[in-house]
Amino acid sequence: MRKMIRGAAALATAAAAVVALSGAADAKPADDWAGCPSGAVCIYPQNQNPAVKPSQIFYSYGAHNLSNQFGNHWVLNNQYGGATASLCTGSNGAGCGSPIAEGTGVYADLGPINSITLNRP
Repeated sequence: MRKMIRGAAALATAAAAVVALSGAADAKPADDWAGCPSGAVCIYPQNQNPAVKPSQIFYSYGAHNLSNQFGNHWVLNNQYGGATASLCTGSNGAGCGSPIAEGTGVYADLGPINSITLNRP
């Protein structure tokens, strides 16, 4: 009888460990994407197609002013949890266009773009 109770306790402990570990795996954010770290929004050099190595990486929410960005650039949103990014024609996040969803990117002319925002979910 003791062996059965010990066996049942060991099985319950192992099952709890598997459930705990699988829950942690589900919470893991996306991996790096084209050199863009998980949790970041990246801008790549002009005409770098395909996107390989970002020239600018942004992690913090809010507006980030851009300078000397002309021509076509990939902008990849590698954030997670529903966070978006927007390209804006004005400084400090003014005049923003449609949000770029997490896990997506746009190939855009950054000539008229003066800032980018990282938006909380």
